Amino acid sequence: MAYVIGIDGGTESLRAHVFDLSGRSRGVGKCAYTTTFPEPGQAEQNPDDWWHACGVAVREALIAADVPADQITAISCDTTSCTVIALDAEGRPLRPCLLWMDVRAHHEAAEIAACGDPALRLNGGGAGPVSPEWMLPKALWIKRNQPDLWARAAMVGEYQDYLTLRLTGLWAASLNNVTMRWHYQTQHGGWPTSMLATLGLSDILTRWPSQIVAPGQIIGPLTESAAHHLGLNAGTPVVQGGADAFIGMIGLGVTQPGDLALITGSSHLQLGVADRTVHAPGVWGTYMDCVYPARPVIEGGQTSTGSVIAWFKRNFAEHLDFDTLNAQADTIPPGAEGLLAVDHFQGNRTPHTDPLARGAIMGLSLKHTPAHVYRALVESICLGTRAIVEAFGDAFDAKRIVVAGGATRSPFWLQVHADTLGLPLELTEETEACALGSAILAAHGAGHFATIDEACAAMVRTARRIEPDMDAHAAYAPIYARYRAAYHALKPLRESA
Repeated sequence: MAYVIGIDGGTESLRAHVFDLSGRSRGVGKCAYTTTFPEPGQAEQNPDDWWHACGVAVREALIAADVPADQITAISCDTTSCTVIALDAEGRPLRPCLLWMDVRAHHEAAEIAACGDPALRLNGGGAGPVSPEWMLPKALWIKRNQPDLWARAAMVGEYQDYLTLRLTGLWAASLNNVTMRWHYQTQHGGWPTSMLATLGLSDILTRWPSQIVAPGQIIGPLTESAAHHLGLNAGTPVVQGGADAFIGMIGLGVTQPGDLALITGSSHLQLGVADRTVHAPGVWGTYMDCVYPARPVIEGGQTSTGSVIAWFKRNFAEHLDFDTLNAQADTIPPGAEGLLAVDHFQGNRTPHTDPLARGAIMGLSLKHTPAHVYRALVESICLGTRAIVEAFGDAFDAKRIVVAGGATRSPFWLQVHADTLGLPLELTEETEACALGSAILAAHGAGHFATIDEACAAMVRTARRIEPDMDAHAAYAPIYARYRAAYHALKPLRESA
């Protein structure tokens, strides 16, 4: 028998899954770690905690699966993205990481966005913005605010690269991470050298990994010390993964032009395989070779989605459970009897790229109940997803949408998504899409499948489809028009406040 391990390094914990070659999880291990928040807008973790968690989780998964180490043919990892680390020459952390959600580098991000370099084509076609979460703003912040530490830093990279270093002893980056968060472009000369020079950051090139490995390619063998830590055999191939959500595309079987991964949770992420390269206002990317060779990936995102629903229930419907809310809202027709919401509670990422945008609930009357408000909020999130898919333009014609995350637990929410889009949705059997995506890459890298596509075909299975109600879709047409108009109507009111 042959098995692979997919390791998923998340925000709160690291999870390891042993998968067979049909894509079924045979055993799972999990280990949590701590996040600290030194100041508002800052979030940090200790990289050594990740490595400890990796050992605990992999050993637990092996025990749960009852699989001997010699049957593990490869391992691969995905991790949080833009979680930036600085290491000394021996690979020891010089400071806690700047976690992906850390936005202390907002001034640096604004400076980068204003520099006008062609590498910014990835940021809305140059229209921006540049997120303070990304690699360059964070690295620039460290250099400016901790110059002594910067001088001692031999390596600057991400969570992904730290695990690679501990597993293999090699300082190698994932092509996935560098193309979509470090402004590396395979079609435009690689590293953004002119932008780095403009920013006074050219010395980062000696600190970034010199080796870049594409997802699904072998980085190197597991070292003796790493094998002892994980309970695996030395020499086991370590296959490159990447950023969790993008590797989740693989775990959802989103591989062909027109396929879209809709990843839901506190926020929504829309990741599609595009027909061709495009850089345009209102979209992120496209990123060539980011996940699959020679295929561009286009990105959109909603900043606050599930978090809006949690806010509403916590403050205004604490006495109602979600089953009751869903059942009551499902009896209300599209449009919530005149109630319209805007989902920009924490700003808008795409298509408006306006961090100062805010949410709204309009059309309230004495007839409306908590279920009406709940329905209007769910509709606003789903209409926001539709706006992003449409903003992708001619480069992306949505043919197939696969959903993962928190929204999959609500049949009501799924149906509204299908109805507003006018497209069917698919759900997969394996709900841990990121871990399965890493396992698929491991299986391909180990030689069990000739391509990532072939591995996906063997290891990803559709559980069910949600078909749109086309009468409801037609009913949403005027509601969608009002939703689109609401942002522009509210903006001058917000700016005059």
